[in-house]
Amino acid sequence: MEDRSARGADAAGLTTGAPLLLYDGVCGFCAASVRLILRHERRQTLLFAALQSPLGEAVRTRHPELAGVDSMVWVEPAVSDGGERVFVRSDAALRIAAYLGGIWAVVAPARLLPRLFRDRAYDLIARHRHRLSGSRDACVLPSPATRARFLG
Repeated sequence: MEDRSARGADAAGLTTGAPLLLYDGVCGFCAASVRLILRHERRQTLLFAALQSPLGEAVRTRHPELAGVDSMVWVEPAVSDGGERVFVRSDAALRIAAYLGGIWAVVAPARLLPRLFRDRAYDLIARHRHRLSGSRDACVLPSPATRARFLG
């Protein structure tokens, strides 16, 4: 029998064309980043799930290249084939900034930099994210208005 909770949550988001952000559910810095996104987003279409959730595990199973990833992963439906595309590290951060728009668009020119340099900067922050947040354990407690956008 198939796991309908993970499939249903996955289908509910990705087939509607809404992007999904996977985040480390035990990282205070990641939780703060999700709260920042919720405060600044205009469209309110982004879906969220912890990497450790059944949905996060399902996405990681479909994408073996995510095996060692423990921070943000941007997942968006691929219009052409009905599949999905995943973005990690600086590519995920740039997708988040593009989604937020407004003042966050100032980072868009960073796409012109070689990925090697962008990812090194991302890795530096990611390596110290538990210290930056002041706490290793954290969770995102969404408001009732945004709770339905948290899957898994």
